[in-house]
Parts: sequence; C-alpha cells; structure tokens
Amino acid sequence: MTIPAALYKAFAQLGDPRLRRILKIGVAAALACWIGLALAAAAVLRNVRWFESSWAETGADAALGLTALLLPMLFFSAVATFVMSFWLDDVADLVEAEHYPQLGPARAMGWAEILRLSARFLLVMVLVTAVAAPFYLALLFFGLGIILNYMVNGYLLGREYFEVVAARRLGPDAMRATFRNNLGRLWLCGAAINLLFQIPLLNLAAPVVATSFMVHVFQSLRKE
Repeated sequence: MTIPAALYKAFAQLGDPRLRRILKIGVAAALACWIGLALAAAAVLRNVRWFESSWAETGADAALGLTALLLPMLFFSAVATFVMSFWLDDVADLVEAEHYPQLGPARAMGWAEILRLSARFLLVMVLVTAVAAPFYLALLFFGLGIILNYMVNGYLLGREYFEVVAARRLGPDAMRATFRNNLGRLWLCGAAINLLFQIPLLNLAAPVVATSFMVHVFQSLRKE
C-alpha cells in the first residue's frame, strides 16, 4: 500500500463516532497542556527584569511574551502524542476491526507499558527538539531549517508511531528488526506525520490520524 493510500484510509475513518470521541478527549487534553505551558512560561518571564530602561523593558516583555506563546508549539507534537498515547491503542483496535478483522485480538498493552513507551518518546523528542532549535533558527536564514525539521521529526515520529502499532503484534526484537529493514519508508511516513502536525487545526487530530495511518502501513509491511 502506498503512503497516500494509507493516509486516505486514515482520514476516511475519522467519521467513526468512536474515533471522534477519542479525538475530542485528546484534543481537549493536549490544548490544556499547551495553554498550561504557555502560561507557566509567561509567568516566569514576568518575574524577570531584563533592562533598566522602561521602553526597552516593555519591548523585551512583548518579545518574550510572544516567545512564551509560540515556544510550546515547538513541542506540541510531542505533548499531543504523549497525551493521546493512552487512547492510541484503542484507535489501533478500531482500525484493525474495520479493515483487518482476520487478525484477531492484539496483545494487550498495560498502562505501565504505554506510559513507559510514551514517556521515553516524549523525553527523546523534547531533548532533540531543544538541541535542534538553535540550528532551526540559524538555518532559517538559508531556507534549510525546514529540512532539518523534517529530518529529525520524520525519524522520531516514524519510529514512535510504528512502535505504537507494531508492539501490539510483534515482540521487541522483531519490531526493531522490522523498523531497521524499512527505515527509509518509515522515515517518509514520519515526515508525512510531521506535515500533519504543521498544519493548524489539523495538528489537533494528527495523533489519531497518524496511528490509523501507521496501522495500514504496518499491515502492508507484514504482507510484503
């Protein structure tokens, strides 16, 4: 199955009321996290005085306030994925039941396992994004920042969503081997998921769409 065909199937199933319910819960929680991060950053910045001059301080406050609003957006894909991760197993169940009923029940993943996988991904993605942020700004002047963004997030998102889906059907060794053997294709899938996170409003549904999309990709890889 091609990447566009898998994406089409993922979007087509958003009409399922059960998926929409998960989506509403995840969007509300992710937005709450984003607002909380922005408010916390703004509160910290308000208590720091940068300049003695009032006009310079006003300008700095305005610039830093905008930064406090926008900075959490760099980490939105990580936060949204972490928040929605507790329901992504249910999303995969619904997609498999609709399109692959012959598979039978998947291996049940406990809350502890889901939390461990999600926390690991969140930590890695936040660290990588933080380290790469100065390079994004530097390369922005050369038009290369977006390339770095897709290279880094393409790999991270491709790996995370592949593991969310593959861990239900494969053991750890088989899952890692499958990822290595299909790294190029899964990297492209991660880049497509990253694009979903870059589009306003659509990025709120990105974790659910990405999980559904990856189910189709994973089943295609298994057939091959």
